[in-house]
Amino acid sequence: MRNDLKVEIVTNYFRAFCFLRSMMKSAYWDYDRLTNHQNKKLRNIMRCAYDNVPFYHRKFRKSGIRPSDIKTTKDLKKLPIIRKNEVGKNLAKMISKKYDFHNLKVLSTSGSTGKPLFLRISGVEDEFRKAKHLRANISCGQKLRDRWVVITSPHHFGASTKLQRMLGLYVPTPVSVFNNVATQMSIIGKMNPDILDGYSSSLLLLAKEAEKRRLKTIKPRFVIGGAELIDDVSRGSIEDAFDAPFYDQYSCIELDRVSWQCPEKIGYHMDAESIIVQFIDENGEEVSPGEKGEIVCTSLFNCAMPLIRYAIGDMGSQSNDECPCGRTLPLMKVIEGRRDSLLVFPNGRVLSPRTFTVAVSSFKFYKHIDLFRIVQKKDDSFEIYIKMKEDGVDRNTFEQVLVKHLRGMLGLGTDLAAFKVKFVEDIPLDKSGKLMIVVSELYKQ
Repeated sequence: MRNDLKVEIVTNYFRAFCFLRSMMKSAYWDYDRLTNHQNKKLRNIMRCAYDNVPFYHRKFRKSGIRPSDIKTTKDLKKLPIIRKNEVGKNLAKMISKKYDFHNLKVLSTSGSTGKPLFLRISGVEDEFRKAKHLRANISCGQKLRDRWVVITSPHHFGASTKLQRMLGLYVPTPVSVFNNVATQMSIIGKMNPDILDGYSSSLLLLAKEAEKRRLKTIKPRFVIGGAELIDDVSRGSIEDAFDAPFYDQYSCIELDRVSWQCPEKIGYHMDAESIIVQFIDENGEEVSPGEKGEIVCTSLFNCAMPLIRYAIGDMGSQSNDECPCGRTLPLMKVIEGRRDSLLVFPNGRVLSPRTFTVAVSSFKFYKHIDLFRIVQKKDDSFEIYIKMKEDGVDRNTFEQVLVKHLRGMLGLGTDLAAFKVKFVEDIPLDKSGKLMIVVSELYKQ
């Protein structure tokens, strides 16, 4: 290896360590210090975007906005909201002129809800993301040399650096999400992980396999899940299967970690020093704490490709609770799921995916279900795919009782929704390797 390349790798590693050390401290900043930090970073990102990013320069001028108009986080409401489809159509114009397009690292979303979105970040931003990602894990108890196994997509396999692997410090060992569950169990069992990490649905499938085989060969200290919605019953199944606590983390490729659970599990700590998270209603106004709203984020660290008032596509709510852990990072109370999984009925009523998963998990024959998926085909038509564990209940009876249960729990008469139950041998993962539980085919991004 060239000497200059060795120096660069060591420098990058040291810089990531400095980022991590700083973030471990900033998790305990008081409100005034955190707010002042956000406002300062926001003014800087606004100036950089206006001066160097053609997309935002045009966008802000069209709205009559200049950087000097945005002084604090409260001024963000003056700015237009941007969505994934708009970003996808303007990628070349969203890159800052201060960066060489060809020297930026390329990231892509999974494409699970449509066409993948390709993004660019600088080397410094990549190091910052890694540090931000680690803070959540360390806060839950991860140690320097823990065996850390992650079930993930193969395109994330090269995430750790050569120096990181050589030193053995916070090194994730990847297992392909596309391996069958039996193979995953065999590989992970041999690795004997201290930390088991991955897509929540992958962890659930692994837990179900362990339960089916009555095996306790995988014994991590704790489990980290993310990338998709998971209900409380499924969380409990994972914890029972591995005899370890499950900590949920909320993230997206565009922004990396957004919020995460600490061991107290009071809510999700938001990474507020690096991301401003807003919860807005249909009119673009911020909702009050405790009320559900669409999640809109402004990154304070994406300089190469800024994301300002970016609608992730998920629903959630802010909490005014204080966490007993002592961290002062603000909390999100719930994650409701993606907008493309919201279920809209002919009378205008909207239900979240969580409502359906809770309803199914309280069904009297739920213990006979191995996996399920709910698909809204039309505004008044649903298909429910059921993979049974074993025969122990008449399927006609099962279907009738399930439909009656859902109507009662959700308050849906025959005029609002028709349910068709389909018994299947398996429920496939989507092309990103995730198990989509609730899907609406009505929503178009």
